Amino acid sequence: MADEMSLKQIPLTIIVAATPKNGIGNNGGLPWPMLKKEMAYFARVTKRVPMPVGTGSAQSDAWKQTNLEGTRRNVVIMGRKTWESIPPKFRPLKDRTNIIISTQDRSKLGGVPDDVVVASNISSGLEALEQHVKDGKALPVGRAFVIGGSSVYEAAFKLPQTKSVLLTRIKKDFDCDTQFPEDVGAASSSWQQSSREGLERFVGEAVPAEGLTEGEGQQSISYEFHLYERP
Repeated sequence: MADEMSLKQIPLTIIVAATPKNGIGNNGGLPWPMLKKEMAYFARVTKRVPMPVGTGSAQSDAWKQTNLEGTRRNVVIMGRKTWESIPPKFRPLKDRTNIIISTQDRSKLGGVPDDVVVASNISSGLEALEQHVKDGKALPVGRAFVIGGSSVYEAAFKLPQTKSVLLTRIKKDFDCDTQFPEDVGAASSSWQQSSREGLERFVGEAVPAEGLTEGEGQQSISYEFHLYERP
């Protein structure tokens, strides 16, 4: 929660779905067919505002979807290509403050709503949002998520406040032309995998240990949810 700190220092969480070889994109879109349950997980997790510190530490408390409506809102940070890959009717992403990272001027992005922040990098985007909050143009921030693409993920990894990675591991290979920039699951990685209980506390909901499967037969796709944290 960003109560007593500048938004430039708010902890950042990367959220990503990737193949076993860390592929995340192909031809400007997802490499795999639409996974409705995975997309629903992404939406719930990025919308869910954490309970304020001191209001309950039990896991059951964390699962209460109060969302603190009208008082706080989570932030999703994305690059221009990720923004453009979202169908127009679904953008900006609902019930979240959207930040677009782009070197292009806002006027060249075409039809970006006034409540969407456009900035050249993550830090300046958070700084601009902080001013919007002070001016009453945006709700105070709960959590901040970095949602892609590859270059924005790479920039986030270089920031010390990037503390967590929520990884959906797609358990099937697909043709990809875009890679996730860091293999957080590698044995040599400095990132540490959390327990399933730690993941559930973080996301605020139960997570199936065996993962999920969508589709049938040879078209089925299985995936698992993981949390990695910077030590």
